[in-house]
Amino acid sequence: MPRIRVPRYLAAALGMLAGLGAYVVHISNAFSYLSDDPAACVNCHIMGSYYASHAHSSHKGAATCNDCHVPHTGVFAKYAFKARDGLYHASVFTLRGEPQAMMIKEAGANVVQANCVRCHGRLNEIVAPGAPVTLAGKLHGEGHLCWDCHRDVPHGTVRSISSAPDAIVPYPESAMPAWLRAARGESPSPLPR
Repeated sequence: MPRIRVPRYLAAALGMLAGLGAYVVHISNAFSYLSDDPAACVNCHIMGSYYASHAHSSHKGAATCNDCHVPHTGVFAKYAFKARDGLYHASVFTLRGEPQAMMIKEAGANVVQANCVRCHGRLNEIVAPGAPVTLAGKLHGEGHLCWDCHRDVPHGTVRSISSAPDAIVPYPESAMPAWLRAARGESPSPLPR
């Protein structure tokens, strides 16, 4: 049987690609996104104010970020939605393309609305009988979304660190090695990203 020879440059390129992939998985703390821990959401510094406002809300002990922001129609739907949303967020934040005012997209709004109904279903039967409203339905005058009335739940009126004074946000430690921080003249202690 003939032996297959892989050119050295191809093996080196594949090795570098695998190393880069492993580094990206490590630096992004990618495995934390498999959990339901709200601290995973602050792997991106921009989500700190959302974490802080949720941590001081009435939903803190009752719901995690995933309880509201991912579908609960099945395990595949949950992780497919998290992967699609996460890859979008990662690319936007990496390329510094985040908007000045973060607004939920239609797919996310429909998921949040469905989860409000899922958790508060009995109450919704009394207050808003009929078919659940989607963002498209609301835009066509077919009803209201839950947060049209409950707009401060759970993130508050002002989504900023100042809306939750003295909030402790568990930002991950800087991934930059101490020797590199010292070489750049920065503090040797690990700073938040």
